[in-house]
Amino acid sequence: MKSIRKIFFLFFVVLFLSLIGQRSAATEGRWFASIYGGQVADNNEWEILTFRTHFVDSYITAFVVGKELWSYKDYVLLEAEGQVVKHSGKQDHEEFNAVLVFRWLPFPWDDYIDTSFAIGNGISYATEDPEIEVDKLDGTSKVLDYLLVELTFGVPKLPHWSVFARLHHRSGIFGLIDGVSGGLNAVGGEVRYSF
Repeated sequence: MKSIRKIFFLFFVVLFLSLIGQRSAATEGRWFASIYGGQVADNNEWEILTFRTHFVDSYITAFVVGKELWSYKDYVLLEAEGQVVKHSGKQDHEEFNAVLVFRWLPFPWDDYIDTSFAIGNGISYATEDPEIEVDKLDGTSKVLDYLLVELTFGVPKLPHWSVFARLHHRSGIFGLIDGVSGGLNAVGGEVRYSF
């Protein structure tokens, strides 16, 4: 498991360096910041995505800073984001996530509601073993994989602002990380400002 942690650490360092790299020029992509909140769900990802969600008394509040790293025409974006997450309710700890995000841009109705779909993967570090993960998964690890699935909406007349719904997921990737199987999900909404 030490090799997995080294890979996660290396991934985090590369992501961090890409975020603090050269000053942004117009051709290098925009920065963004967002705030989101959500509630922990006692369901797997498929149940959540098909609207069969049961929530528990545990909440997240997150602050996100990120940057567009690469784009292909008006079709796709690759972004990097760092997150600081505060858990409250049944859990009371902090979580730090570093994520690479792939975003699909074109939808037929973009002239009316600018829509994008994103999926991202990275690493997650919790400052203590999350209580719900310990109970639900019969064990956990402070370092796990992080996955996000997101649907974003904006108004073309306000290009710097958008709102979105996000699935926030931590897991051991089917036992790959410290033998942790299963994961923890939260569902939330967010406001994002691009600059």
